[in-house]
Amino acid sequence: MFILLWAGLVLWGTLRACSSCYGLAWCCGELSGHVHLVMGWLGVVGNSQGMFILWAGLVLWGTLRACSSCYGLAWCCGELSGHNVCQLSFSLLVFFRFDFCAIDSEKRPSENLGQVLFGERIEPSPYKFEFKKKVDCKPVCTKSYNTNKPEDKAHLDFLKKGMLLNYQHHWIVDNMPVTWCYDVEDGQKFCNPGFPIGCYVTEAGRPKDACVVNSDFKDKDTFYVFNHVDITIHYHVVENEAAGARLVAAKMEPKSYKHTKVEAPDCAGGPMYLNNKFSGELKIGYTYSVQFVEDTHIRWASRWDYILESMPHTNIQWFSIMNSLVIVLFLSGMVAMIMLRTLHKDIARYNQMDSVEDAQEEFGWKLVHGDVFRPPRKGMLLSVFLGSGTQIFIMMFVTLFFACLGFLSPANRGALMTCAVVLWVLLGTPAGYVAARFYKSFGGEKWKTNVLLTCFLCPGVVFADFFVMNLILWGEGSSAAMPFGTLVAILALWFCISVPLTFIGAYFGFKKTGIEHPVRTNQIPRQIPEQSFYTRSLPGIVMGGILPFGCIFIQLFFILNSIWSHQMYYMFGFLFLVFIILVITCSEATILLCYFHLCAEDYHWQWRSFLTSGFTAVYFLVYAIHYFFSKLQITGLASTILYFGYTMIMALIFFLFTGTIGFFACFWFVTKIYSVVKVD
Repeated sequence: MFILLWAGLVLWGTLRACSSCYGLAWCCGELSGHVHLVMGWLGVVGNSQGMFILWAGLVLWGTLRACSSCYGLAWCCGELSGHNVCQLSFSLLVFFRFDFCAIDSEKRPSENLGQVLFGERIEPSPYKFEFKKKVDCKPVCTKSYNTNKPEDKAHLDFLKKGMLLNYQHHWIVDNMPVTWCYDVEDGQKFCNPGFPIGCYVTEAGRPKDACVVNSDFKDKDTFYVFNHVDITIHYHVVENEAAGARLVAAKMEPKSYKHTKVEAPDCAGGPMYLNNKFSGELKIGYTYSVQFVEDTHIRWASRWDYILESMPHTNIQWFSIMNSLVIVLFLSGMVAMIMLRTLHKDIARYNQMDSVEDAQEEFGWKLVHGDVFRPPRKGMLLSVFLGSGTQIFIMMFVTLFFACLGFLSPANRGALMTCAVVLWVLLGTPAGYVAARFYKSFGGEKWKTNVLLTCFLCPGVVFADFFVMNLILWGEGSSAAMPFGTLVAILALWFCISVPLTFIGAYFGFKKTGIEHPVRTNQIPRQIPEQSFYTRSLPGIVMGGILPFGCIFIQLFFILNSIWSHQMYYMFGFLFLVFIILVITCSEATILLCYFHLCAEDYHWQWRSFLTSGFTAVYFLVYAIHYFFSKLQITGLASTILYFGYTMIMALIFFLFTGTIGFFACFWFVTKIYSVVKVD
């Protein structure tokens, strides 16, 4: 009854969330020039062993029924060079390929390691203005095109493709994104950190994306270029400081003007349109206006609030948390019932068996006490995975903890990735220690091979994948490609810091005495009886990964959205809570299935516990493939390879992380139950 009620509540919440999905799913133009993403929202429900198959079907149904909607969003970058002379900066991956106004004389601002890894590049722009000096329709540059020239035609075609895929401008000033604020439903105002380069009206006369904001955009099969921006700078006067004033907001409104005189623009006339079948000569004049507004209500410390508060994520986040908590409570109840009732009765019954006849009638998990700690096959590989998983787990925990404290906010660009990489490099010692400790407990003697694999196997796979992706970016001419010097610096961090620290950890791990098990291992392995479908390894592994995935799938949507569409992710409190819930869910699901398998006299729990919770990464991969084929509009083989290449890196990291949690939880559980039972 509880299961049916709970499933009904979750499905009701899912349908409610889908019905209010406007503004919670997005489109974006991936600025590497190829990828157009449309993210969707998923619903999920859960159950336990007896209902696993039904529950899995409900989850897959919820996945396929995922709601999605689309409104173009993007995110921004920039720089303020002083209080008197201000300069806008762009962060466009293919800015120059669009043939916009550019400036080559100024030096690019330097980026930190996190920005370089994420592909963020800040370019100086020709949009300049002085503090408190109003500017009206100031020209920036004029671009001339002749479709009879192949080069000009290629530029126009690329511009039209960008407008068709809703590509975004990314501007910042004084480290604040230049936002486009507009009204949405229910009288709310949404501030989008970015604005489109233009929009398109279809052959049927239906305006797409930003064309809905202006009734003048009505010509069929026509593109409209946003060649003018009205910039409003909000500042706060500081009386007791020499600086005088501080910027607290930067807002803009994109407009389209077909200037009557391109050489002397007046920001008058109709919109700047470009028919899809246009041929001949065309001139596009880019202009801007600037005004300054004093704002005494916004403090400098809270100047990001108006952007973050306009993002309607809170309701869906709380639904995600409640859904995850229900799964955790359900699993906790199951585990508590096993611990307090079944296990207690089993231990009491086993310890009361005095005669030989009673001992011969043993059944359940006590029968395998002489084999439960038998070293697993491929113990070398398992110990290496455990070492790398421990390194990733500590890295993620510390990174999210600092993010919750506000050290890694969106204002500190690239800080999140920089912190994660530095922590991973410095956490080589725990990786080497854990790998060596468990490899020694598995009876391994090839300690040199173990240390080398811990140093180079998983990091090497990630680096090789990343290097191939970088080669593709180089070949495509994208500015997101990592410079050769940065690759050398990463290799230096790996070989000069991480590897020595791993060797140090492995030295202490091998030097320490092996892990003492509560029961002895028999010399002859016990034969495992034939298993039913539910107690076989593969069904248990496949079903065990569904529960953890059910806890994270909503957060996964926001995380993927921030990665692929450059959205600002700031809800680290929610993410840290989901991280804790994920750890608890992986542990409880693995313990639950481990107990069922031990009762079925199957003592091969080491690899199964790792793969059970690690299979969550497979569901993550399936989810990525699902919206790739159903939601994405991809042109070009290179973009497809890039998408799946980076997705495979994330899946591998997630596999090691969740698998390590499952193994340690099951190791603790098995050690605990066999340490309290009396064995002759």
